[in-house]
Formats: sequence, C-alpha cells, structure tokens
Amino acid sequence: MTAARRDHLLAHLRAAGLGALADLGFLGLGADPDNPVVVTGFKATSARKLTPGQKEANRALAAGRVPVARCFAHPKNWRILTKLRTDPARVTHLFRSLLVLTNVEATNDN
Repeated sequence: MTAARRDHLLAHLRAAGLGALADLGFLGLGADPDNPVVVTGFKATSARKLTPGQKEANRALAAGRVPVARCFAHPKNWRILTKLRTDPARVTHLFRSLLVLTNVEATNDN
C-alpha cells in the first residue's frame, strides 16, 4: 500500500482507464465510490458478519485474482531467482525472458 501511494498507482490506473483487483490489504486505497479504481473484497469483523451477497462477491473477486496470483507464484519455484544478484533493470528483462520461456505472455511497456 505504501508503494502504491508513493508511486501514484491510482493516478496511473485512472490515466490509462484501468482498474485493479486487490486483496483486503489494499482496503481503503482509493476509496472513491463514484470512481473506483481498486476493487477489494468485503471484510468481516467480530461485530459485523458478511452477508451471503458479500461472501459471493468475495468469491468472485478471488476467482478473478487467481490467474495473477499463479503467475507470481510459479516463478518462486525457480531456485535461480533466490541467488540472483544484479541491477534491477536487468532483472526486469531476465524475468520477462523467463516468463516467455514458460509460455506466459509478457508485454513490453517501455
């Protein structure tokens, strides 16, 4: 959340006309009901339980986030990345190459 605020993620998403699905860790980020950019689930508390509709919305949100989570989780299995010590700019190119080699589409935004 700190990095999202520091790097003005909401402004970049709005400028591009995009949105993001996020977990409850991003609850409150860009809480503008008229122009939502970051969609998070509903959080239950001890005083307020989730309604069946809110639970269903959380399931739908989780299902939308699964493909992205898998894309982040898969490279963590590659032990080579734990030993990588190089310039962050080179890591971006290396990581994109690894993703292409594993049949995950990587786009070049630069």
